[in-house]
Amino acid sequence: MLFGLWMTLGDRMTTSPLMRHEPGTPWSIVDLKALPDDDTNRYEIYCGSLLVTPRGYMPHGLVVSRLHRLLLRQAPGGLMVGAGLGVSDNVASYFIPALLVVPETALAEDGDALHPAEVLVVVEVLSPSNARYDLVVKRDEYAIAGIPLYWIVDPKKQTLTVLELADDGTYRDAAVVEPGQVWRTDTPFPLAFDLAEIF
Repeated sequence: MLFGLWMTLGDRMTTSPLMRHEPGTPWSIVDLKALPDDDTNRYEIYCGSLLVTPRGYMPHGLVVSRLHRLLLRQAPGGLMVGAGLGVSDNVASYFIPALLVVPETALAEDGDALHPAEVLVVVEVLSPSNARYDLVVKRDEYAIAGIPLYWIVDPKKQTLTVLELADDGTYRDAAVVEPGQVWRTDTPFPLAFDLAEIF
């Protein structure tokens, strides 16, 4: 039983690793670092609340891996295409996008997360367990943080939705890419690919 519920094991009482010792206090990156390694869940923070989602199912991982390789092949020197890196501009929220692109110099700084001002694009790949967060919560939070590009890959529909940050601080749909034709863009760097390469 997760989320701070007590469990009885024989005559002993134990607590879940997610049990908070200070009820009512917000979660922080420091709290996440104190959790034991867990290969089955992803832990993020939204406005001080802990978000626990299962790691992506197999097709999700395949799409992420293929897109990662595709971006790496075309990324110019000085830019890094990363996976598993956290993004946070404050102590209240911390997200781990499927992929992101940052200048390599951003990784030379000490810290537990990349600052959004350093991020050129974040990429999320939808899965049944995370679609709501990616389409609503993260869309809003990434825009508030000022990340200029947000890509949402939908394996079920086989689409890539490209969102660009508008002057009003919200994302607008810039393109919906489908397999079958080469899509070209100059941001976050010159790219050309057919989405069929990742599905």
